[in-house]
Amino acid sequence: MSRIILTNLVRFIVLVLLQVLLLKNVTLYNLATPYLYILFILLLPFETPNLLLFVLSFLLGLTIDAFYDTPGLHAAACTLLALVRVLFISITVQKDGFDNEPEPTLSIMGFRWFFTYALILTLFHHFFLFNLEVFRISEIDYTLSRFLLSSVFTVFLMLISGLLFFRKKERK
Repeated sequence: MSRIILTNLVRFIVLVLLQVLLLKNVTLYNLATPYLYILFILLLPFETPNLLLFVLSFLLGLTIDAFYDTPGLHAAACTLLALVRVLFISITVQKDGFDNEPEPTLSIMGFRWFFTYALILTLFHHFFLFNLEVFRISEIDYTLSRFLLSSVFTVFLMLISGLLFFRKKERK
């Protein structure tokens, strides 16, 4: 149990530092900004209690907000992401028979499931984040293009990181 806690603590620190020190300055044509830090929420073990999941998501969002000078935007988006994660896992995991798996990683769950999982959760997070940030109907075109391109960029980085740390495991 302490190994899982240590792994997730290191993952939290590494993803926050990566987001704040490197990815904060990466923007493609002022439209696509990767938010790889949400991978922490996506990779939390299945058996994480919902209350702990929401608290960790909120703390992750607050940590990013502190570095981005966005009061509460990332915290709200991460909390919504935790809710969507709970709903998505409750719908898909029991149907697909993944009850014995410890965490939703690319190597354990397979490419198709992980891609769908990462894409849907990233789309919810980014849509909420960018609409909350702009909050104007007059800029809907710019917001939608930022939302879509940033989502694609983020999911691409998630898949690359999943393949870099890929450990081949047999699923039963």
